[in-house]
Amino acid sequence: MIPARLSLVTIGTEDLPSLRRFYTGLGWSEVPGSDDNWTAYVLGGVVFSLFPNEFLDSESGPSMGGTESFILGLNVDTREEVDQVFAALVAAGANPVTDPRDASWGGRSAYVSDPEGNRWEIAWAPGAVFGPRGEIVSFGG
Repeated sequence: MIPARLSLVTIGTEDLPSLRRFYTGLGWSEVPGSDDNWTAYVLGGVVFSLFPNEFLDSESGPSMGGTESFILGLNVDTREEVDQVFAALVAAGANPVTDPRDASWGGRSAYVSDPEGNRWEIAWAPGAVFGPRGEIVSFGG
């Protein structure tokens, strides 16, 4: 049986020291062993790591081309928090992509990109239930 879990998300970076400063500047704590060659943060039970593109390609194999798009999600507890987190991220150096707005699916969301263009959705989803570490334990009605 394959466990139903997501343990780690790694994004490749062109300038790890700069991206490291951005994410650490958000107040996120680095895991032990983080440096300018690899950095990671535990976010609600999932490890979010940064790794230089050239090493990522040599470790995981070259890009297959095509669509390797992704959006990272940061769900919050309330509708109002979407606006607050969006503003804080922009103040910290994120680039605004879409302003906070009510979504057709009943929640509220906004998008920013980090200094290297990685997209983040900040969202409030009715019915999302969080555990003690901030992890989603139930999603939807």
